Amino acid sequence: MRLLKTSHLGPSVVVTLVSFLLARTIWSVGSSLAIAVAVFCGQLCVGWTNDLLDLESDRAQSRKNKPLAVGSISVLTVRTSAFAVGALCIPFSLFGPLGLRGGSVHLLGVGCGLSYDFYFKRTRLSPLPFIIAFAALPSAIVLSKSHSVPLWLILAGGLFGVAAHFTNVVKDMDRDRAAGLRGLPQLLGSRASLLITGIALLIISVLLAHHTHLWIPAFVSGVAALLLFVAPTKFCFPLVMGLAIADVAILVSRVSL
Repeated sequence: MRLLKTSHLGPSVVVTLVSFLLARTIWSVGSSLAIAVAVFCGQLCVGWTNDLLDLESDRAQSRKNKPLAVGSISVLTVRTSAFAVGALCIPFSLFGPLGLRGGSVHLLGVGCGLSYDFYFKRTRLSPLPFIIAFAALPSAIVLSKSHSVPLWLILAGGLFGVAAHFTNVVKDMDRDRAAGLRGLPQLLGSRASLLITGIALLIISVLLAHHTHLWIPAFVSGVAALLLFVAPTKFCFPLVMGLAIADVAILVSRVSL
């Protein structure tokens, strides 16, 4: 469990579940599970790499919720695991149901996640890897059937990336600033970050409402956007992740990709 906790398991499971739900619109259960495995491997690799690179900072901040920082798991174990799942992600992506086209786009998303870990999280361009990676996930699944990717789906994915990035940072805003991180959310501050998240969620809701002919997503996203300003910051990111699952469930029940 310590190894899984180091992988940022919650977000990894959410992204994997979303990929499975999207894949089920065009693939069988077995093929959808295979796609989910490829996605999960990528998420684990990015998550473990993140904690490896943040080790010294987490130790300096006495992050008790980080197994690596408190020494309850070894660096060698996490590094070996990151390399292993990263290596598995490549054949699972390229030679599984995603195929060369979809698999390449998925690997682009994984590469964006790693680029965030290594570089972008410390710059004002920090949202960029999230935008590309979250747009790449649904695009990879659509491309696996050689379909053209709808522009609105790419836009919705990228906006979820914006929402995920800004809300994930809010809860650790003060610690990140003290550690010298200067990503765009840290530069703008918590209120501005939540405002950007709320706007992104509302735009997503309009896109989904237009293409599903349901206004439930708009209503739910509107409520979620308001809750961001009154809920404790530690609940903002889970709120956005839960909304992502709900929106995707509505999408796949009404729209054929």
